[in-house]
Amino acid sequence: MAKICQVSGKKGNNAKHIRNQHSQGWKYKAPHKNRVQDPNLQVVHVKTAAGKVTLKISTKVLKSPEFAAVLCGLKPMPKAWKRKATY
Repeated sequence: MAKICQVSGKKGNNAKHIRNQHSQGWKYKAPHKNRVQDPNLQVVHVKTAAGKVTLKISTKVLKSPEFAAVLCGLKPMPKAWKRKATY
């Protein structure tokens, strides 16, 4: 399954893993390996008028007041949130 937030669209960030080698000289400098920083995704079940919807969202969205309003029923859930995220 895609590691993308269904609400915000947040996905992995390309980064470098740097291993520190202590004072070995320039010839033996620290290697830089590519890696991906995945977002912190959580699975949340939301009750709607149509039934229960399962969303895969990031924790930043989970803490937001907008999502809290949708969760407690003050605002309707946008249709864009119901679509599965794709690359």
